[in-house]
Amino acid sequence: MSTTADLVLALKKELKAVQMTYADLARELGMAESSVKRMLAKGDMPLSRIDAICRALKLDFAELARRVADAQPLLAQLTDAQERAVVADKKLLLVAINVLSQWTLEQMVAHYRLSEAECVKHMVQLDRIGIIELKPLNRYRLKLAKTFRWRPHGPVMEYFREHAALDYFSGRFDGHGEGLLLVHGSISRSLAPSFLERLQRVAQDFAQQHQADQKLAAKEREGYTLLLAMRSWEFAEFEAMRR
Repeated sequence: MSTTADLVLALKKELKAVQMTYADLARELGMAESSVKRMLAKGDMPLSRIDAICRALKLDFAELARRVADAQPLLAQLTDAQERAVVADKKLLLVAINVLSQWTLEQMVAHYRLSEAECVKHMVQLDRIGIIELKPLNRYRLKLAKTFRWRPHGPVMEYFREHAALDYFSGRFDGHGEGLLLVHGSISRSLAPSFLERLQRVAQDFAQQHQADQKLAAKEREGYTLLLAMRSWEFAEFEAMRR
């Protein structure tokens, strides 16, 4: 939700962009220039006054609010409490994963045993948690950055390890666009971070392509789950045979 201070800051930027001076604005509002300066400096005014300034700028209030929302910093990671809230309810987790894939409410209801009322309820919860900003007609804006990652040792990854990892790896990985690679080797400790950085870039490329392909029709897209990992590890049964 946009605060009054955020709206006023956006108005100041718009005034500068269209080269409207405080004197010009004062004439449009029928106020003294000093009063306009003081009002904008405080950054606090009633919505009726903000609406009047919008009219002077020939700017729709809804457009102003959208600009403010778009300017808000996006989250690269949730807090532990936010993640716990997500995994506390399986249906909420399902809807959370779907909004990360930018599914519409209609797609979720058509694909899963979720009523429209249930889906809306969970989207409201995700709005409260801070993952989305729910908009009219049950549309939403993701509040997560393209670099978003679940916490490495947070509730969601722990849930994945406990409930989903075996299911994921039970697949044959021989479908179109699928693959499973297992590579073992001993390399310089100093080089290991550079390999991890490359894996992170692949993950980022995948996330950016996901964003770019949202303009395609649903029938032209397929859901994939990319899992990248690298660690110093030895199979427990091998470790047990060590001298």
